[in-house]
Amino acid sequence: MSLLLRTHLDLAKTSLKERRGRTLLTCLGIAIGVASIILILSLMGSINNLIRTQVEAAGGNLIIIRPNDNKDRISNVLTELTSTNHFNKSNLTLSDVEAINALNEDKKVDVEFPVVAVAPIAASINTLVGERTVESGNVVGTTEELKDIAGLNLRTGTFLKNGTLKSAVVGRDLSLKLFGTMEPVGKTFTLLGEKFIIVGILSEANNPINYNNVDFDNTVLVNINHLKNIEENLQIQQIDVKVANEDRTPATAEKINSILAETKRGEKNYKVAYGDEITHPAGSLFDIISGMLTLVAGISLIVGGIGVMNIMLVSVAERTHEIGIRKAVGASNMNIFLQFLFESLILCFIGGIAGLALGYVFAFLVSIITPFAPYIDLGICFAAIGISVIVGTVFGLYPAVKASRRNPIDSLKAN
Repeated sequence: MSLLLRTHLDLAKTSLKERRGRTLLTCLGIAIGVASIILILSLMGSINNLIRTQVEAAGGNLIIIRPNDNKDRISNVLTELTSTNHFNKSNLTLSDVEAINALNEDKKVDVEFPVVAVAPIAASINTLVGERTVESGNVVGTTEELKDIAGLNLRTGTFLKNGTLKSAVVGRDLSLKLFGTMEPVGKTFTLLGEKFIIVGILSEANNPINYNNVDFDNTVLVNINHLKNIEENLQIQQIDVKVANEDRTPATAEKINSILAETKRGEKNYKVAYGDEITHPAGSLFDIISGMLTLVAGISLIVGGIGVMNIMLVSVAERTHEIGIRKAVGASNMNIFLQFLFESLILCFIGGIAGLALGYVFAFLVSIITPFAPYIDLGICFAAIGISVIVGTVFGLYPAVKASRRNPIDSLKAN
């Protein structure tokens, strides 16, 4: 049996070598489809891995509270696509922050619910006027605790301090846009008619995709109370909570959940997340976009499969006389069927291997201009090869069946 299969493989390889140009173009069609899928899966895996790394760096003692309007997935995605603010109807308030912070009143950490830091995040886009004008500057209202929770490092200066001074900390890229320098400490800028003084500049973060949904390199941080006084309808998009004891994170999350249930009078319009539940706030949008792109790549793969079937049908028509001779000397329908099916499988397998390599080459090129390193996973590699084999099988069946059912006498008469 193994000798027979080896014979079929040898015949298939010989046939494909005799038609190198046609084989190359057919494999290319499969390779493009597989490469597209690999690129998409690699990018999504890189984004998820980046966020997972950030969360793990926090030591597993991070709790995130975000608004939850209980809409279905599609509605939330439409909201994200049509709004610069992913939670434009946030119901989180400073009162919620104070209620959670009460677990850590006077910095005396509760042994049962050991909350050590709480920081709200209220993001908005406004015109910033310094030595230069930035029309759409990213502004985040928060508190000094964010530095410890998010692991922010300062290049120079100090971080925000709670007080009457309207201080601000600026990211490196925004500093260059606003002042034309990376040493802006002591300089002032105007936000909504109020002057703020720069007291610190953040070190380069280079991670625009993170669980806080803040590109710190292109953002200015101000005290949330000062921002709330000058901007109407300011809304808190997220509350970050740091727990002293990782083992108490689940229990503390439950306690926060019960506290918010009281302040919200039972309305479940918020979400308390920790551990693997923490993702990018626009995670559903990423999932939908990746799903749509994968569907498009899948369609291109189907088109490549149709190309394989078309080429195999042409091959069957060209080799009618060969089929007749093989049947005349004793080849069964199954022998003919396997010969042509193996040809289809080899075409798609080679295309799959080429697509796998091509996809990761594209992923590497993308990583040069983005912070997303290529995400290499054996599961993705096996999936790519498996999909190629399935395509080869599905689209090779009809030509193989057609070849096996050829009448030997009619085949011998063919020229």
